[in-house]
Amino acid sequence: MPKSKSFHLDDFIAGWIGGASSVVVGHPLDTVKTRLQAGKGYKNLTHCVLTIYRKESAMGFFKGLSFPLATITVYNSVVFGCFSNAQRLISKYRHGDGRHPCGLLDLTVASMVTGLVSVGLGAPVDLVKIRLQMQTQSLRTENVQCWAGNVSSGGGGGDIGVRSVHLPSQQAYRGPIHCISSILQTEGVQGLYRGAGAMVLRDVPGYTLYFIPYTIICNMLTPEHISSPHPFAIWLAGGLAGSISWITATPADVLKSRMQADAQLQRKYRGILHCIVHSYNTEGAQVFFRGASVNAIRGFPMSATMFLTYELSLRFFRSL
Repeated sequence: MPKSKSFHLDDFIAGWIGGASSVVVGHPLDTVKTRLQAGKGYKNLTHCVLTIYRKESAMGFFKGLSFPLATITVYNSVVFGCFSNAQRLISKYRHGDGRHPCGLLDLTVASMVTGLVSVGLGAPVDLVKIRLQMQTQSLRTENVQCWAGNVSSGGGGGDIGVRSVHLPSQQAYRGPIHCISSILQTEGVQGLYRGAGAMVLRDVPGYTLYFIPYTIICNMLTPEHISSPHPFAIWLAGGLAGSISWITATPADVLKSRMQADAQLQRKYRGILHCIVHSYNTEGAQVFFRGASVNAIRGFPMSATMFLTYELSLRFFRSL
């Protein structure tokens, strides 16, 4: 029997292609999700969608698309390449053959490792995406107190009562490169990893509840005598896995979005624990499930597209 290689490059290439397709499909709802979680003034999902459309036209839903399209494709390439190769390495270590089917424990370990690896690349990508998506948002009171105090102490004429300041014409960032440059200048390299701790809390369990349901559902939908699942089974399993993963990851995702959007003028959150306590005290427990409906809706088409494109690309490369 020929020896199987533990490392496959085609997993990364197929992940790159799948990532590009999923970004285009999911970015509009990702913008809505970010605005609901970290923005202000939106009553619900429908109100958020209508507000974005009325104020920014259809292009508002694609704000910040260029950066994730260029980077999340690489991110997904790393995620899927890491997961697939981790499975083979685990199988080779435990069973002596990288082609040995992974059990539930093996899948869990491979998923958790993938979640940890993903944060190193994904945290800066998510940070820049969120900062660009949030540019039309009003600055909250906590973020302008320092500025207001400086104006009044500098002879501006008395107290300034500030609840929110809307600065649509004075955007902080001209684009992703300027955003990265500004963050590095004002916050240093560590600024690019703001919210990384919350992202670990989201992605380690999140990827476990992403890959395991996908594998289980795919196996359930594939007859024993068929070696490869039908494209419809891949599409359905991927979509359901995406919805399951995103719904369960919503509380940590809310924390991550808030900490990454918290950038202007004065810090509002000192860390993850402070963000949890402050959010709970001011908005109640329901705040941690803000955007859950968007995540469930958005998770299905994004993940269905991701898995289907990944698996079909993989089949194509391996047939060459």
